[in-house]
Amino acid sequence: MLEVAKEEVTRQNALRVEAIYIKLGQLSGVVKEALLFSYNIACEGTIFQGSRLVIEELPVIVYCSVCQKERTLISIQNFSCPICNTLTFDVKQGRELEIVALEIQT
Repeated sequence: MLEVAKEEVTRQNALRVEAIYIKLGQLSGVVKEALLFSYNIACEGTIFQGSRLVIEELPVIVYCSVCQKERTLISIQNFSCPICNTLTFDVKQGRELEIVALEIQT
């Protein structure tokens, strides 16, 4: 994640990075607390040192073929439509781990 951000920071000739904003889906395989902890360690001695990592947590949204609507799962332990209880694995949101914005000083 920092390598991707570093490419953009270099392109913008930034002097300092204030914050990185990311979207983190519940199915991304990344634990928010672990990401925050490792972020601070990875930033030491770099242009990112002292910056904030702002995480927008995204719920899992699936498409229910019976209701013909997108529905937010109540639990990632149960991939059933919360309205009609139909089993579904058509995930529309929840796998994300992406940088959406950088706050920099130039």
